[in-house]
Amino acid sequence: MEKAYLCIDLKSFYASVECVLRGLDPLKTNLVVADPSRGNGAICLAITPPMKELGIHNRCRIFEIPKNVKYITALPQMKKYMEISAEIYGIYLKYVSKDDIHVYSIDECFLDVTKYLDLYQMDAASLAKKIITDVYKTTNITATAGIGTNLFLAKIALDITAKHSKDYIGYLDEDIFKKTIWHHRPITDIWNISRGTANRLAKYGVYDLYGVTQMDEEILYKEFGVNAEFLIDHAKGVEPCTIEEIHNYKSKSNSLSTSQILFEDYKYDEALLVLKEMVDNLVLELVEKGLVASSVSLGVGYSKDVTKGTGGSSKLSGATASRSEIMEAFINLFKRTTKENYPIRRIGIGLGGVVSEEYASIDLFTDEVALDKEKRMQKAIIDIKNKYGKNSILKAMDLAPKATTKKRNTLIGGHNSGEKE
Repeated sequence: MEKAYLCIDLKSFYASVECVLRGLDPLKTNLVVADPSRGNGAICLAITPPMKELGIHNRCRIFEIPKNVKYITALPQMKKYMEISAEIYGIYLKYVSKDDIHVYSIDECFLDVTKYLDLYQMDAASLAKKIITDVYKTTNITATAGIGTNLFLAKIALDITAKHSKDYIGYLDEDIFKKTIWHHRPITDIWNISRGTANRLAKYGVYDLYGVTQMDEEILYKEFGVNAEFLIDHAKGVEPCTIEEIHNYKSKSNSLSTSQILFEDYKYDEALLVLKEMVDNLVLELVEKGLVASSVSLGVGYSKDVTKGTGGSSKLSGATASRSEIMEAFINLFKRTTKENYPIRRIGIGLGGVVSEEYASIDLFTDEVALDKEKRMQKAIIDIKNKYGKNSILKAMDLAPKATTKKRNTLIGGHNSGEKE
């Protein structure tokens, strides 16, 4: 049986939600979702279709919007977006099992509808139309859909073909793909092909997927390593991976990480304070999940690309969830690798070699009593935060002028949750 996949996207989702909440039509309203308190350089999380039609790019910065364009500014409400996304996911469940859905992002899902077409006595286009109509009638959010004989083709049908269709539905199989997408430019319109990849292909005079199919595969493997396999397959319109395989996939290695872009330039000591806050929160996550880690990693970015980012990684004495040991490792790594005289704007930290706490390393030098006391204290903090809110218990450093934890505890995904502090 030939496979049939849908890739459904919620059109300008955040901006559409804000319009619907105001009783406005997203397809006729100029609206921007952004946080003006971050200055004119703040990124617009979403803009409505009419603004895109004016040539304004999605994810632009506020200052990039032409002065003569009048628009409404909506403060991000991440909690509300998640609620409506969950509601729309519930609509998908009316038509297919959760086992046949892969949530790609808050506003995009893949559905394997292969076995449902006979059940509903419909073709894939009719089922896609029925689902996106249901989404609109229920939420007033416009959805678009790509249909393909594999996941890659469904995604390309969504990204490139559906936007030119009156009913917001596009379709691709391998033959149509070769006729309509092989020579499509720019190649960066293709899913998972970045500017960096495009530049590397351009060295060989290749600017579209057809050109990739004509390249010597040995050159591709030399240039891109194992990633060449995906590039070769996608250039032919091939994607062997299925939703079932995605659900069954288990990573061989696990990690926990977090990062943040600071609201302003931070000095060395101020950034060290933020690092300590971030480590505290990541260790709490480690303990809450019953995990231990065996390595730490750090990345620091500087303002206006004054210099390249710095950072590195280091091993811990063993697999542990000890706050004191992990904190010490991060502080040492920060002091060893971070430039002192450059303004800092980005910090990212990670814990590697993450496994269940039953694999924690204990040796003759381990103070098990102190370790147990620290663990019980961490769990008590977690219980209080879970019951009364993240800001119900804070450390003195969290109240410092340049600290960020108190503010970030009110955000979702680094953006305003929509709830009052």
